[in-house]
Formats: sequence, structure tokens, C-alpha cells
Amino acid sequence: MIKSKTDKVVSLGEFIALMAMFVSLTAMSIDMVLPALSLIGTELNAGDGNHTQYIISSLFVGFTLGQLVTGPIADSFGRKFAVYLGLAIFIIGSALCLVSTSFPIMLVGRSLQGLGAAAPRIISLTMTRDKYQGRDMARVSSFVMAVFILVPVIAPSFGQAILFFVSWRFIFGIFLIAALSITALTYFRLPETLKLEDKKPFSVKAIWHGTCKVMSNKTTLGYTICAGLIFGALVGYLNLSRQIFQDYYQVGARFSLYFSVSAISIGASSIFNSAIVKRYGMRLICHYALLIMIVVTTLFLIFFFWISNQSLEQVPIWAFMGYITIIFFCLGLLFGNLNAMAMEPMGHFAGIASGIIGSLSSAISVIIGTVIGQSYNNSLQPLIIGFLALSIAAFTLQHFLPKSGDNK
Repeated sequence: MIKSKTDKVVSLGEFIALMAMFVSLTAMSIDMVLPALSLIGTELNAGDGNHTQYIISSLFVGFTLGQLVTGPIADSFGRKFAVYLGLAIFIIGSALCLVSTSFPIMLVGRSLQGLGAAAPRIISLTMTRDKYQGRDMARVSSFVMAVFILVPVIAPSFGQAILFFVSWRFIFGIFLIAALSITALTYFRLPETLKLEDKKPFSVKAIWHGTCKVMSNKTTLGYTICAGLIFGALVGYLNLSRQIFQDYYQVGARFSLYFSVSAISIGASSIFNSAIVKRYGMRLICHYALLIMIVVTTLFLIFFFWISNQSLEQVPIWAFMGYITIIFFCLGLLFGNLNAMAMEPMGHFAGIASGIIGSLSSAISVIIGTVIGQSYNNSLQPLIIGFLALSIAAFTLQHFLPKSGDNK
């Protein structure tokens, strides 16, 4: 337990819930919008179906840039100050999306949403690192992911329900309410975890020093790249999910139900990871998760080509859902552990480190995910090949990284 400035005891459960709210803001901003992409694209004259993917990608661009400055601000002015600043930017971006009259204005608003959402996301990692280390940090991160995963399960259905009754613009009104609520909870319930003696001056020199420390650490840099590769697979799926389910499989309004299955799979694996990580360690779990991804994706790719050679129209949706469920279970094992291993060597540079790690991994993922998304040709092939290539690359890279840092 930790105490706030008002001496109220904050339990582990409440801390996890607050951190989950922080990371959920980004997920909510993505998943609630997915069912409305075609409507937004049509009303704002976005062009063809692939262009609507930029509504997702632009948020990640802002998210990438936001992480660069959030860490140094958090180390200099406090974790809570950085959260307040990010939420204010997020609110401005949400308001801009709400009143947008053209596709470029929508993309600007989405970029601002991502820029602002980066702060609570990074601060969740930083505050967890302030309080925990090693496998304990991975365990808490897994609990945060388990709570957070409720958002991708519920958000698409919530977004679809809104569309049944009102305009897609009301979705961005929900974002405004959520950001204001998180701001109030942060003010009244969350203690500042940055100790006064650990504050660092906000200067270019200090930022450069922290950046060099992150980039020169083989373990941190290696696992950051691994996280970027794996997150790139997720971004590619997010970009393609609406087209795969609504255009390729033509499930219509049931899209949100199919999408929720993958989210449930990640949530289940995060809970599973929290139960086994202290016994088996982060590195071993990541090793086998990546190996399973490689084997399962290879088999599914063979099945895909067999279906094509049989002149059948498409892979059955039950087969695709089975494949995605397994893959997303592995992703749930990877996300928390890869980030924890990247952060582990950083110690008192947690703020700057979390920003650099998050920004670099996001930049990698945005580029990869956009390439996968824009390669869509009314086929599952770009997604499957992307998953296979990225899992092989991450598996190979992890093999050459130091084995230290996972013994606590």
C-alpha cells in the first residue's frame, strides 16, 4: 500500500485499477471507433477503404511523438503533472474530432488524441517501475493488462450500440467524459510516486544523457525493438480488422463480437502470465510464446494456400478465429514481459527510459502496421505473412540478447 498526499491509503488493487484506466484510454480511443470507420470515411470523404485506416494510424503517430516528451516531463515535474498535461491535450483532440468537417481535420484531432494519451500510458509504466522491480513488476503489469483488456472487449460493442441510435460524433463525446473522469480520479486518489530527491532538471543535456543510456543498453534496446515488432503485428490487425470482418467475411454489426474474442484471449493470457511469471521468468515465457506464434502461423499459412489451390472463396471464419485466438493469447504473454525486460536495467532513469522505449517501439509498430494495413487486397495473406515475419524476427533477436535481468 502507498499513501497519497491526503494520507489516504491506496491499496494494490486500487493502484492497479488506476493504472489500467491510464492504459485503457488509448485502447478505448482505438476500439470504440472501429465500427464507425466506414461511416466516418464516407461522411468526411476519406476515399477508398484503405484510407480510413489512417484514422487509426494517425493516433499512433501522435502516440509515438507524445512518448518522447512525457518521460522527461515526468522526471522533472512529477508523474501526476505529466498525466494532467497529456489529458488536457487529449481533451482538445477529442473536441476537434467531435466537430470535424473534413478528413484532414479528423486526422489532426486523432493525432492530438494520441499525443495526449501517451502521457497516462507512459506514466503507468513509470509509476509501476517506481514501486516494483523484476518479476514483481511483470506480475503487476500483467494484472494491469488483465483489467485493461476489458476495454477492447466492451468498447467495440459500445461503439456499435451508439451507432444504432445516434451519430458517430457521440463516440468522441464519450472520450471527453472519460478523460475528465480520469483527471478527477488522478487528482483525488493517486499519490505522486516520484521522490523529491529523484527529480531531474528539465534540460536538453539531461534528456540526451537519458537517451544515450537507453540506446546504449543492449538489453533495453533489444527488447524495445522486439516489443515494436510484436506491437506492429497488433497495429496491422487493428488497421485491417474492420475490412476483414465487415468486407471480407461480411459479418456486419456482429464485427464487435468477433473482435472481442481476440481481446478476451489477450486478457486470459495476461492473467495466466501473472500466475506463472515469478516461477518461470519473463525471458522463457517470451521464448515459447514467440515459438508458438511461428509454428501456428506457418501451419495457418499452409492452410491458407491449400484453400486457395482448392479454388475456395475464402478461409472459413471459424478457422481464422481459432488462429487469431491462439496468436492473441501469445501476444498477451509478450506485451507485459517485453516492456518489463526493457525497463528493468533503467533504474532511476525510469521516466526518460519509458518515453524512449515507448516511442521507439511505437515508431517501429506504426511503420510496420501501416505497411501491413495498406497491403490489404481483400485477402488474409498480408496479415498472415506479416505475423509470421514479425514473430520470426523477434524470436531471432531475443536469442542474441543478454539473459540477465530476469532473476528476481
